[in-house]
Amino acid sequence: MALYTLADLHLGTGVQKPMDIFGGRWQGHTDKIVQRWRALVAPEDTVVLGGDISWGISLEQARSDFALIESLPGKKIILKGNHDLWWETAAKMHRFLAENGFTTMDFLHNNCFFYGRTALCGTRGWPFEEDFADPHNAKIFRRELLRLEASLKLGAAQQPEEIICFLHYPPLFAHFHCGPVIELLQRYGVRRCVYGHLHSDSLRWAVEGQHEGIEWRLVSGDHVDFTPVFLKK
Repeated sequence: MALYTLADLHLGTGVQKPMDIFGGRWQGHTDKIVQRWRALVAPEDTVVLGGDISWGISLEQARSDFALIESLPGKKIILKGNHDLWWETAAKMHRFLAENGFTTMDFLHNNCFFYGRTALCGTRGWPFEEDFADPHNAKIFRRELLRLEASLKLGAAQQPEEIICFLHYPPLFAHFHCGPVIELLQRYGVRRCVYGHLHSDSLRWAVEGQHEGIEWRLVSGDHVDFTPVFLKK
């Protein structure tokens, strides 16, 4: 049994949104995901998917992408990304899973999951590209902070041996430092934070390794060559 993670699958099996136009590692990226996932992940493993799962703009459009994920080994826990326009209320998404017989997936949203004694917590976050002083952005950011703390509280309440935090947006990037998110992670004793979102030229500004007492790891698909990243046994 093992825990893996991967973000930014950007699947588009049900829509006309080819990623090959970006060249490089994006050439044939769906086949890479399937082949490398099957080579590593066993049915008893868990994979946390860190957002930007499907280009479908509705659950119906994303259905074939969910079917592809369902066909892959392991339990999958899905986090929201900025391009996941198919995302609905938890009730609607769980009904969609049930109606389609998708039994290996769930959603990390205002909740937490456990892998053994390890708490898996997180939320989408909010982008460093935005003005946090803007009232609209401030409102959404406060909501994301509440969701993150709710998830961390649920995890901490079970006295886990470790809390791993999963975010789509990075709280650290180049000279950007999202103090409120980092302070929350520190308050709840998070020592590992995994994130995605960054691609292409922005990869050179990604923050990884030990900073602020936390180990940061970028796992966007093209950064890790679409290979699930091992986190722990």
